Amino acid sequence: MKNNWFFLVAIVLVVLCSAFYSPEKVTKIYLIGDSTVADYSTYEGEDYMNKRYPVMGWGQVFQELFDSSSLAELKSLIHTDSVLVDDRARGGRSTRTFFEEGRWSAVYWEMQPGDLVLIQFGHNDAAKEKTERYVTTEGYKEYIRLFVTQTREKGGVPIVLTPVNRNYPWKDGKLGNVHGEYYEAAVEVATELDAMMIDLTQLSMDHFTAKGQEYVTSHYFMNFEAGVFPNYPDGSKDNTHFQPEGAKAVAKLVLEGMKELK
Repeated sequence: MKNNWFFLVAIVLVVLCSAFYSPEKVTKIYLIGDSTVADYSTYEGEDYMNKRYPVMGWGQVFQELFDSSSLAELKSLIHTDSVLVDDRARGGRSTRTFFEEGRWSAVYWEMQPGDLVLIQFGHNDAAKEKTERYVTTEGYKEYIRLFVTQTREKGGVPIVLTPVNRNYPWKDGKLGNVHGEYYEAAVEVATELDAMMIDLTQLSMDHFTAKGQEYVTSHYFMNFEAGVFPNYPDGSKDNTHFQPEGAKAVAKLVLEGMKELK
């Protein structure tokens, strides 16, 4: 009889604990985009440190920016005590190929209410010479509309990012907008759908200009001489992709842009 009584007490305690305990809730921040956003260390079947380093997308260092201080400044967007950055961006993808490869559907089916989706494309959409990824500006707008609309369908929060600027064109010490109509298209869709937007094009142009062409060329972008990095024995001249310092700088620009959203 005594054993039965202890058994009943144990069951009651378990039920009470279950009623009052709830696991910590986490807001996911999905990143969808191209190589400038990608986390190269998660590419399956690749040895990042011995093949690609130091190339780095800004999404690769985004998680480390979220601490108690930054979350306090993002309480209008994030209503949980922690976030998990889920970087789905991949190199060479345009809005169309990201959708056609099923990458968007994977995000869509996993997304939970309250999750954020940061959308940054444009580099590959504009590549007319690469027909396998090229998308007209109207097609680009349609895919961004789709990402925004379907994110809202799932109760998520879409945030449109204009494409981060390349390291050209420079004129009189000032960096110009290289994305033209694709920049304008992203702004137009965000305005049309009343979606939140981070003008990463302008933020990056301003920041890179303030740092100066010589500095960002050698410290932010993949420009270095032969022999500097083992993975690039012939060196690199690349004004699109970032070294770690550039990736971290752009990630901070995105975070600051998020803090300005209402």
